[in-house]
Amino acid sequence: MKKKQMAVAVMGLLAVLFGGCGNKGDIQKPDSVADTSALVKEDQGEEVGAVPETSFVASEEENFGSSGSPGSELSGSELADGIYTADFTTDSSMFRVNETCEGKGTLTVENGKMTIHISLGSKKIINLYPGLAQDAEEEGAELLTPTEDTVTYRDGLTEEVYGFDVPVPYLGKEFDLALIGTKGKWYDHKVSVSNPVLSEEGIQTEIPDAKNIKDLEDGTYSIEITFEGGSGKAGILSPVEMTVADGRAMAVLRWSSPNYDYMIVDGEKYLPVNTEGDSVFEVPVLLFDEPVIVIGDTVAMSKPHEVEYTLTFHSGTIEERGR
Repeated sequence: MKKKQMAVAVMGLLAVLFGGCGNKGDIQKPDSVADTSALVKEDQGEEVGAVPETSFVASEEENFGSSGSPGSELSGSELADGIYTADFTTDSSMFRVNETCEGKGTLTVENGKMTIHISLGSKKIINLYPGLAQDAEEEGAELLTPTEDTVTYRDGLTEEVYGFDVPVPYLGKEFDLALIGTKGKWYDHKVSVSNPVLSEEGIQTEIPDAKNIKDLEDGTYSIEITFEGGSGKAGILSPVEMTVADGRAMAVLRWSSPNYDYMIVDGEKYLPVNTEGDSVFEVPVLLFDEPVIVIGDTVAMSKPHEVEYTLTFHSGTIEERGR
């Protein structure tokens, strides 16, 4: 009996052992596991150098500003000081730059601070506020006051409109800018400034050839000037010839009229250096890049008349002619 019981127990144990090995073998399938591993590696190999789809979406969102335009925030410290043209975008067709500006303003960067000047379509917006409307209404809020800008349309018509100098906290992302119109109600708006392009004026301002007359070696140069004043019927041609000797500069000023019999510069009277044709004077250049008041006496009227003008000699335009 004991032998029979022992035999049954041994047979049961063998059955369990054989059944367990078979199940384990069915699960492991060593060859299949190797094949699956190879497929995983092959799939990973196809994605080398590419960003997984989920990662791409997250990265795209991180690099888009709230305005929906590409690019992360850019501060003024990341732009060189200078004058740029830049896109000025708003959230309303009723609040935008004048059509003559083609959606752009003049962005000035100085010491890491950015300001954009925009010319609007009319004089109906009387103040702006860099923030929310509710804050603009608080006592002591510093409102942006308008400038009077002249715009010229394609048909030649000119118009006086309001312009504003708007502080720009960053580029490529929306910021708050509230406005108040002639009806006296504040409105919230979102605006953004983007795509700055350094202007020619900005290049000249950033890299002048000379800021001081003493910086120039003796020789003959040409230099552009800005002329303002008078009735606009006569002016001084630009550029002008400038001669530098021993730290002193003299400019030859040629008027577009023969009717000037003398000029006064820095309290000194100068007579024409020619006797025929348009009036020509040789006068001292007192300084660069700052307006200087001069007097021109014209005999075009019924009696001689002294007229006040301003001249600005732009150092960034100096070109050497010879020595």
